[in-house]
Amino acid sequence: QVQVAESGGGLVQAGESLRLSCTASGLTFEDYAMGWFRQAPGKRREGVSCIVRSGYYADSVKGRFTISRDNAKNTLYLQMNSLKPEDTAMYYCAAARACCGHNACPTDSNYWGQGTQVTVSS
Repeated sequence: QVQVAESGGGLVQAGESLRLSCTASGLTFEDYAMGWFRQAPGKRREGVSCIVRSGYYADSVKGRFTISRDNAKNTLYLQMNSLKPEDTAMYYCAAARACCGHNACPTDSNYWGQGTQVTVSS
Protein backbone atom coordinates (compact mmCIF):
# COMPACT_ATOMS: atom_id res chain seq x y z
CA GLN A 1 0.00 0.00 0.00
CA VAL A 2 1.38 3.36 -1.04
CA GLN A 3 1.54 6.03 1.63
CA VAL A 4 2.60 9.63 1.17
CA ALA A 5 2.93 11.99 4.12
CA GLU A 6 3.93 15.64 4.35
CA SER A 7 5.38 17.40 7.38
CA GLY A 8 7.10 20.62 8.35
CA GLY A 9 4.35 23.17 7.95
CA GLY A 10 3.70 25.86 10.50
CA LEU A 11 3.11 29.52 11.24
CA VAL A 12 5.90 31.93 10.38
CA GLN A 13 6.32 35.62 9.75
CA ALA A 14 6.92 37.12 6.34
CA GLY A 15 10.56 36.82 5.33
CA GLU A 16 11.17 33.67 7.34
CA SER A 17 11.85 30.16 6.10
CA LEU A 18 10.36 26.69 6.38
CA ARG A 19 11.37 23.30 5.05
CA LEU A 20 8.67 20.85 4.11
CA SER A 21 9.30 17.14 3.89
CA CYS A 22 7.36 14.39 2.16
CA THR A 23 8.02 10.72 2.72
CA ALA A 24 6.65 8.01 0.46
CA SER A 25 6.48 4.28 1.07
CA GLY A 26 5.12 1.31 -0.82
CA LEU A 27 6.55 2.47 -4.14
CA THR A 28 9.93 2.62 -5.85
CA PHE A 29 10.58 6.24 -4.98
CA GLU A 30 13.36 6.84 -7.47
CA ASP A 31 11.06 5.83 -10.34
CA TYR A 32 8.63 8.66 -9.62
CA ALA A 33 8.57 12.33 -10.36
CA MET A 34 7.68 14.18 -7.17
CA GLY A 35 5.77 17.40 -7.05
CA TRP A 36 4.58 20.00 -4.58
CA PHE A 37 1.19 21.64 -4.91
CA ARG A 38 -0.64 24.15 -2.77
CA GLN A 39 -4.19 25.26 -2.28
CA ALA A 40 -5.27 28.41 -0.52
CA PRO A 41 -8.82 28.84 0.80
CA GLY A 42 -11.19 29.68 -2.03
CA LYS A 43 -8.56 29.12 -4.70
CA ARG A 44 -7.73 26.34 -7.08
CA ARG A 45 -4.89 23.96 -6.38
CA GLU A 46 -1.72 25.09 -8.12
CA GLY A 47 1.57 23.41 -8.88
CA VAL A 48 4.56 24.81 -7.05
CA SER A 49 7.48 22.65 -8.11
CA CYS A 50 8.34 19.27 -9.54
CA ILE A 51 11.50 17.20 -9.67
CA VAL A 52 12.79 14.16 -11.45
CA ARG A 53 16.53 14.83 -11.37
CA SER A 54 16.36 18.62 -11.53
CA GLY A 55 13.65 20.92 -10.28
CA TYR A 56 11.10 23.04 -12.06
CA TYR A 57 9.35 25.98 -10.41
CA ALA A 58 6.30 28.13 -10.74
CA ASP A 59 7.19 31.75 -11.46
CA SER A 60 5.68 32.80 -8.15
CA VAL A 61 8.26 30.83 -6.15
CA LYS A 62 11.27 30.83 -8.45
CA GLY A 63 14.37 32.07 -6.62
CA ARG A 64 12.76 31.58 -3.19
CA PHE A 65 11.89 27.88 -3.07
CA THR A 66 14.19 24.91 -3.68
CA ILE A 67 12.96 21.38 -4.30
CA SER A 68 15.20 18.41 -3.63
CA ARG A 69 14.94 14.70 -3.04
CA ASP A 70 16.84 11.99 -1.21
CA ASN A 71 16.09 8.73 -2.95
CA ALA A 72 17.89 6.73 -0.26
CA LYS A 73 15.44 8.09 2.31
CA ASN A 74 12.36 8.10 0.06
CA THR A 75 11.97 11.74 0.96
CA LEU A 76 11.14 14.90 -0.94
CA TYR A 77 11.89 18.38 0.40
CA LEU A 78 10.80 21.91 -0.27
CA GLN A 79 12.99 24.62 1.20
CA MET A 80 10.95 27.81 1.31
CA ASN A 81 12.79 31.07 1.93
CA SER A 82 11.63 34.67 1.98
CA LEU A 83 8.09 33.54 2.63
CA LYS A 84 5.24 35.90 1.79
CA PRO A 85 1.67 36.05 3.09
CA GLU A 86 0.50 34.92 -0.35
CA ASP A 87 2.37 31.64 0.19
CA THR A 88 -0.18 30.74 2.84
CA ALA A 89 -1.85 27.50 1.78
CA MET A 90 -2.16 23.80 2.40
CA TYR A 91 0.84 22.17 0.74
CA TYR A 92 0.58 18.71 -0.77
CA CYS A 93 3.09 16.42 -2.35
CA ALA A 94 2.34 14.01 -5.14
CA ALA A 95 4.13 11.05 -6.67
CA ALA A 96 3.65 10.96 -10.41
CA ARG A 97 5.11 9.36 -13.49
CA ALA A 98 6.54 12.58 -14.89
CA CYS A 99 6.79 16.33 -14.46
CA CYS A 100 4.78 18.54 -16.76
CA GLY A 101 6.85 21.64 -16.27
CA HIS A 102 6.55 22.64 -12.65
CA ASN A 103 3.53 20.36 -12.19
CA ALA A 104 3.52 16.67 -11.49
CA CYS A 105 1.61 15.42 -14.54
CA PRO A 106 -2.00 14.86 -13.52
CA THR A 107 -3.16 11.28 -13.86
CA ASP A 108 -5.55 9.06 -11.96
CA SER A 109 -2.61 6.99 -10.78
CA ASN A 110 -0.86 9.78 -8.87
CA TYR A 111 -0.39 9.32 -5.15
CA TRP A 112 -1.15 12.20 -2.80
CA GLY A 113 -0.47 13.07 0.79
CA GLN A 114 -2.90 14.68 3.22
CA GLY A 115 -1.16 18.02 3.23
CA THR A 116 0.62 20.28 5.68
CA GLN A 117 -0.52 23.81 6.45
CA VAL A 118 1.77 26.76 5.88
CA THR A 119 0.66 30.12 7.26
CA VAL A 120 2.70 33.27 6.72
CA SER A 121 1.75 36.33 8.73
CA SER A 122 2.52 39.85 7.59
